[in-house]
Amino acid sequence: MNRQEAIDFLLDHYENPRNQGEIEHPDVNLNGGNPGCADVITMQASFGEDGKLKEIAWDGTGCTISRAAASYVTEMVQGMSAEEIENITFEDLMDQLGREVVMTRPTCATLALGTLKKGVHEFDMHQRAGKADYSHHEH
Repeated sequence: MNRQEAIDFLLDHYENPRNQGEIEHPDVNLNGGNPGCADVITMQASFGEDGKLKEIAWDGTGCTISRAAASYVTEMVQGMSAEEIENITFEDLMDQLGREVVMTRPTCATLALGTLKKGVHEFDMHQRAGKADYSHHEH
């Protein structure tokens, strides 16, 4: 992907955001933001019985790159498990967004993914804790 293609790709996501909005009863609901930057984002996700991502949404305000990246991330993680989402690296994301274009704004490019990964990690830990400890439900 050359520079112009990367810019067009980002602008398309910025102008036609995917999965923007809210979902009902999300398993993951986390706000994220960058200190000293106006970008603020909310990532929501819910997982199916099979442990795969069922629904995802984002909303927020920010620059073209942070919004385009949020839109892209929600497409990128479709059908993934919590563990798979946690394993996506910022490097992978930067490459897919067009490193040349987003490398000047790495915090903006990775805000949505970072927020989602944090939320998914918390959700995953709760799930594991729930499976490991049934005793506290009996009292």
